[in-house]
Amino acid sequence: STLVVSTFYLIPQMVGAGSLIQPLLGLSYKWGVLMVGVTVTMIVVTAGMVSTTWVQFIKGSLLVIFCFILVICILNRGFTTKQPPSTLPEYAQVSGSADWKPIATSVGWAKAVKSYQRFQSRDGTIATYVTPKLGAGNAAPALAQVVTTLMRDGKKTVLINGREQQPKVAGNDLHPVGSISHLPDGKIETGPLGPLSFLSTLQNSSVVTWPKETIKEVDGSVTDIYAPVVRSGAEMLTPGGYFKGIKSPKFVDKLDFLSLMLALFCGTASLPHILIRYYTVKDQSAARKSTVVGIATIGFFYILTLYLGLGAMTSGALDPTKDVMAAPLLAKSFSNTLFAIISAIAFTTVLGTVSGLIMAGSGAVAHDLMESYFKVPMDDHQKVFYGKCTAAVIGVIAMGLGIAFEKLNPSFLVGWAFNIAASANLPALVMLLFWKRTTRQGIISAVSIGMISSLGWILLSAQCFKDVYGIDPTRSPVPFSQPGLVTIPLGFVVLVVVSLMTQSKADR
Repeated sequence: STLVVSTFYLIPQMVGAGSLIQPLLGLSYKWGVLMVGVTVTMIVVTAGMVSTTWVQFIKGSLLVIFCFILVICILNRGFTTKQPPSTLPEYAQVSGSADWKPIATSVGWAKAVKSYQRFQSRDGTIATYVTPKLGAGNAAPALAQVVTTLMRDGKKTVLINGREQQPKVAGNDLHPVGSISHLPDGKIETGPLGPLSFLSTLQNSSVVTWPKETIKEVDGSVTDIYAPVVRSGAEMLTPGGYFKGIKSPKFVDKLDFLSLMLALFCGTASLPHILIRYYTVKDQSAARKSTVVGIATIGFFYILTLYLGLGAMTSGALDPTKDVMAAPLLAKSFSNTLFAIISAIAFTTVLGTVSGLIMAGSGAVAHDLMESYFKVPMDDHQKVFYGKCTAAVIGVIAMGLGIAFEKLNPSFLVGWAFNIAASANLPALVMLLFWKRTTRQGIISAVSIGMISSLGWILLSAQCFKDVYGIDPTRSPVPFSQPGLVTIPLGFVVLVVVSLMTQSKADR
């Protein structure tokens, strides 16, 4: 039923000449969050662990199967140097033309990092070209895509290349991006490739990326410029080569990247909705077997994501304004059917993950807090009832936060979630298994300190100041945004110190 609902009612669709994605029924973001939240909460409240476990199993299987199909399609297509179409003319057709008039450089544009030339046509269309760097030879200025947001007649207006955005009108929207500019030996296309030849070909090719530069004018308008930058395939395949942090000359930026990688590595074993799945196995043998199968499946999926990411980067179907929706847009470059299926699976993935988190939260409140800590006398029926009530409350809170954080990049939210999970849960899990002197007080202290310190660090980070509070990020009191590098070791230290201080005389 989840697949049917998401396929026919909730999946996005491609609109206009660009790659803009909008809900099929024209629903707003808020209503989408509410529909997902209510569906997930009802699954947990009415069916509990059995239902959420089956949802996780089904969505995981479908995710791996169709991602494998996508990878096969990517390898079969290979690479091509065909560029995504543009509705604006090249620089040679505009420069010196009587139909295009140069635009004087304003204060905001004068402060831009790159050098730009702008021309305006008689119908108001603006063509923006980025001047190549010194030493680029005879390279002509490259055509950029420009999005300007301003207030017009008291209403927020979005301009695409100087004209009001109208996605359903061909030629008045951003065109999709992501392409190969040069292939080895001067080839135009490669044809089908094998898994290894795909990587080796990309390594010797050149990839067109579209980084963003933002310009703020004195009248309050904000302009985002997406200009093509050609990067070598070898650079794109370098570990961490795509991230700005690892290349930044600032040491704290490198620490931020390292902290994120540490959290992603350690947090996977600490996520609550993953841990509670061990409650569904019948014995130790089944637990070990499911762990091996799970690790193998996750490892295989991670290999697939390498090809999915590279395939999307060269598919000519990406939205230059967003870092998300790569997999659905990649699927769309093959067929609408595959696009609909991947979108539906993405929806079920949301259901499975969120339902698992709600289940973990409701169980913690009903069992750990009410029964074990506060000693509230309850029979099995009462524990189930309070667990369902907790699930409903958590669902409402989650929907509110989902709406509030609409503009925040999901990658930051994922990173923060992994940081908190690793900081709060990993020290207790590892030390309880491998250090016999671990005490109850040490575990409680490590979990509490890890959660409070990581959450507090995140709330005080520059990224949170910028994207959540709308405050100048330079006012942040913490040096970098990802806390795991500090808070994960802190959890281990707290657990060891408190455990040693609370040892019973028999253990000393």
